[in-house]
Amino acid sequence: MQMAVVKPVLRGWSHVVASFVVAVLGVVVIALADATAGHRALLVVYAVGTLAMFTVSSLYHRVTWRPRAHAVMERLDHSTIFLAIAGAYTPISAVALDGWQRPAVLGTVWGGAALGVLLEWLPVATPRALFTAVYVVVGWSAALALPQLFTGLGGLGFGLVLGGGVAYTVGAVVYGTRRPDPWPRVFGFHEVFHAFTVVGAGCHLAAIAFVVVPKM
Repeated sequence: MQMAVVKPVLRGWSHVVASFVVAVLGVVVIALADATAGHRALLVVYAVGTLAMFTVSSLYHRVTWRPRAHAVMERLDHSTIFLAIAGAYTPISAVALDGWQRPAVLGTVWGGAALGVLLEWLPVATPRALFTAVYVVVGWSAALALPQLFTGLGGLGFGLVLGGGVAYTVGAVVYGTRRPDPWPRVFGFHEVFHAFTVVGAGCHLAAIAFVVVPKM
């Protein structure tokens, strides 16, 4: 009989906490937005994507699943990462960009997210390196319009968006290399990866709350 893999003690707990924080702050951000339906819809896309990422991750990592269910949850876990990043860029791009830059960034981020989700649900396993590469490309879609983002968001907003991208990228490197792996039985490389996703999502949440929403 195959032995169950023992998870690190803190596996998934950072995302459990983050899911509750996002659920509360997401509602607050939407409520504070301009009453225009279109603006609130953009924020709903963001909030749903980010909440889905943390909630699915919490369930996947804290619950012991049967093999078939585990495989499905793993794919859902990876898929929602792409949805969260694309969801965050949606209101940011709508407020900060115009002209060709807006559809270019949104097309790249959502196209990359769709590709990432598709790769996750193919009948064959996606190589870790390929998943990591698509993840990084989606996270840096804003590089297509960095000067315009700075102009549209100002120094604070631009710094927060950039900081979120850096955090997601460092997390991707940790995930891809499995290093550092400080305390494998308690807080291993995967927990480090999760910590960087929390930082990245936190930066984007701050950018949306303090810069994007006031500009709507």
